[in-house]
Amino acid sequence: MNELKTIFFIGPQGSGKGTQAKILATKLDFFHWDNGAICRQAAKMDNEIGREVKETMEKGVYLSDELLLKVARQKLDSIPAEQGVIFDGIPRRLSQAEFLMELLPKQGRNNFITLFLDIPKQESVKRIMLRAQREHRADDTREAVEKRLQQYYEQTLPILDFMKQHGKFMKIDGLGTIEEISAKINSALGL
Repeated sequence: MNELKTIFFIGPQGSGKGTQAKILATKLDFFHWDNGAICRQAAKMDNEIGREVKETMEKGVYLSDELLLKVARQKLDSIPAEQGVIFDGIPRRLSQAEFLMELLPKQGRNNFITLFLDIPKQESVKRIMLRAQREHRADDTREAVEKRLQQYYEQTLPILDFMKQHGKFMKIDGLGTIEEISAKINSALGL
């Protein structure tokens, strides 16, 4: 594990990838790449990229790949090269995966592992609807959830083959408690 620098968490909304990425980042002392938080942080910066991100987010639309990748490059440049990174929420599309596979090795980040947290679609919907009730999240309506899952199946799932060609790929059964899934991940990584 000492040579490992980069882990990607991929899975549908509600798969627990954010929770598991945080747990693993803490365990390994890696930087946890929370895409939403990084974009919100970028929006507060008083520079060209920051203003563009802020404007886009205020419109309530996703950042274009071009803008998201500018944010990613800017943030990656600020993370010490010797610190590992766990990506959560990126890549979501093939163009993002291609960009990262080109940029990361230039920064000395190699030995990629993709952890694919797999859960059935109905489980995704159930978990997100429960989270919406618990956290009173207005963006987690059933219609919005279905739309985001549709985007995941159309845009994110196709990148799995690409990720398999760029490092180790491990499919993790995402069903179970947080502790059970953590144990599956630790076992897969040999921790």
